[in-house]
Amino acid sequence: MTPSRVPPWRRTLSLLAAGVLGPALAAGALAVAPAHAAPAADVRINEVVTTGSVNDSIELYNKGTTTVDVSGWILKDDNNGSKYKIAAGTTLAPGGFRAFDVHGSFGLGSSDKARLYLADGTTQVDGFTWTSHSDRSWSRCPDGTGAFGQASQVTLGSANACGGTGGGGTPVAWPGSGAVTTADASNVFGPDLSGLSLEGNVMWGAQNSGTLWRLVPNGSGGWTPDTTGGWASGKTLRFPRGTGAPDSEGVTVTGAGAAGGVFVASERNGDASGTSRLSVLKYDVSGTGTTLTATREWNLTAGLPAVGSNLGFEGITWVPDSYLTGAGFQDESTGAAYDPAGYGAHADGVFFLGVEGTGMLYGYVLQDSGAFTRVASVSSGMAGVMEVQWEPQAARLWAVCDDTCSGRHRTFQVDASGVFAATAVIDRPSGMANLNNEGFAPAGAGECVAGSKPVYWADDSNTGGHALRRGSISC
Repeated sequence: MTPSRVPPWRRTLSLLAAGVLGPALAAGALAVAPAHAAPAADVRINEVVTTGSVNDSIELYNKGTTTVDVSGWILKDDNNGSKYKIAAGTTLAPGGFRAFDVHGSFGLGSSDKARLYLADGTTQVDGFTWTSHSDRSWSRCPDGTGAFGQASQVTLGSANACGGTGGGGTPVAWPGSGAVTTADASNVFGPDLSGLSLEGNVMWGAQNSGTLWRLVPNGSGGWTPDTTGGWASGKTLRFPRGTGAPDSEGVTVTGAGAAGGVFVASERNGDASGTSRLSVLKYDVSGTGTTLTATREWNLTAGLPAVGSNLGFEGITWVPDSYLTGAGFQDESTGAAYDPAGYGAHADGVFFLGVEGTGMLYGYVLQDSGAFTRVASVSSGMAGVMEVQWEPQAARLWAVCDDTCSGRHRTFQVDASGVFAATAVIDRPSGMANLNNEGFAPAGAGECVAGSKPVYWADDSNTGGHALRRGSISC
């Protein structure tokens, strides 16, 4: 007589129970239904956010060694009638994270469930039940295998804040010299110098007072205001039609350089400082006048989670379409591979912006017509983002926090699943105090000497009378 065989789903369930189920939590407990064969069973609900600025979000994580196609899989809350269908073409690479904003399909309450099903809608893969809102996040620790607990940081799209590092792995030492020196003369700028952007032998600087600086080399490794073209004291910024005072926090240029316009991220109008106005402003900097009026504004406020008026956009950078398409970047608005041709005339790239209040990075296509589309939402894994920079030479995106996070930096690249994922958590240089750095700019490849190149920070507090500092980083 042939021995009876153990059903595959029961064998898989036993493995899941051995590696996943932990002690019940006072406020939430894991519930796993009979699952199906690996590698699909390696996909876990890894983080749930029910309240706050990025509420109603569920993150999945692949704890296995094989890429899993999750196209058509379904997310539900405790109501079987509530369904969020994952877009076609969505995959999870080994060790990959992917967060889904389910708010448009259902809400996650204070006592609720997050459940993951195969595309048939009946085969449950994973589930998590809780009895109180996330504060700030319900997170598995370790990722993919541990029990859920309350985490102090939202880390959607990257590793959970399990070990006090804010997600993304163990911090590493600064990849360059620990020595840092001042890079400006004494009391040139005063406080509030924020975003930086390097364009060859020009450095652009955004000051919160609504001032844009054009800086040139000072001959000793630092920078000084350009004394030509009306730039000696910086230029005053205005919204379109010459009104208001943008709270300018970040600055960038595209592949066209300043000739294609200088783009500034602003979090509010200084003339109405109690109201958020999360905008990107484009300026023609070719004239000699001392006031610049924006030629275009993309007001992105309505489509983003609400934040305090002084907790909005802090950094902006431009990532070229050529990198994104070559890396297989996935457009979150379509769930398919990013196709620049679908957006008509734009800046031939995606603008990434960092939000101080949530620590999120958002990618936008800003069309010449004034239209815009959000194509990426990435958790930095930090309490806040004060600067965002694209470094072409290393093909990596930098997110920088100030003294709130002890000056920590994080790098991101597009992973095998087509999303920006954290690649490193980096401590500030050992020779730099825990400054209020809100600007960061690595030099270009042309400045590499013996495998090292300069890097610059802007200190919003103008500590010791200096707003700019210079260090080095490996090329």
